[in-house]
Amino acid sequence: MSLPVFLTAAGDLDGLGPGDSYALTGPEARHAVGAMRIRPGEQVQVVDGAGVRLTGQVTAVDGGARLDLDVQSVERERAPGCRLVLVQALAKGGRDELAIEAGTEVGMDAVVPWQSARSVSRWRGPKAARGVARWCQVVQAATKQSRRAYLPAVADLVDGEHVQTTVRSAVASGGVVLVAHESATTPISQVQIAPEAPEVLVVVGPEGGLTDDEVRGLSDAGAQVVRLGPHVLRTSTAGPVALTLVAHALGRE
Repeated sequence: MSLPVFLTAAGDLDGLGPGDSYALTGPEARHAVGAMRIRPGEQVQVVDGAGVRLTGQVTAVDGGARLDLDVQSVERERAPGCRLVLVQALAKGGRDELAIEAGTEVGMDAVVPWQSARSVSRWRGPKAARGVARWCQVVQAATKQSRRAYLPAVADLVDGEHVQTTVRSAVASGGVVLVAHESATTPISQVQIAPEAPEVLVVVGPEGGLTDDEVRGLSDAGAQVVRLGPHVLRTSTAGPVALTLVAHALGRE
């Protein structure tokens, strides 16, 4: 059985090695002690979201606000050569959160919240900052659940015009952008991704799908419109499925 994983800030584990001591504090320590009932003698892992993974044995618990560890090993995992980015349209009923949760589990490296034309959920004014903060919480929880050492980045909200700018920038830098759409004739399995491509963006619309203008605008910006299979997928499913297929094509297994 895999060890429980807790998340700390990037750089917090730098300079540590076997035989050192480390103290996990704050909300993560409270969760470890209060919710997970971690006790002295147990092994846990701490990751910094930037590829560093510490494995240690709990030596002391201080009232749920601190977890003292005897460091057994510290490993730095190599970052993937090609970033997988999900551009996920806002969706009602928490389906966008389901998408980014599963996306994190299958290897997503970053996510961009997108206010699509048919998005029922709308992030206006202060709600945009709260929405991004909520997505960060979802991604953090999924990172720990899937035992990842890298924490996917959550970008600021973009609208239709800005998402086209994002696509153009990605294509100009040698990246590949794939738009999942039920009317597409090109299967995602036929897309050629150069080994040196720095990133692959997967664009997914809301429950009502993309408008013709959105598909046209994304295509004009350099995106490739693809289908994921013979059936129509929900917005909560399409992104994770596409990311899994791309990860397989890139050999990220």
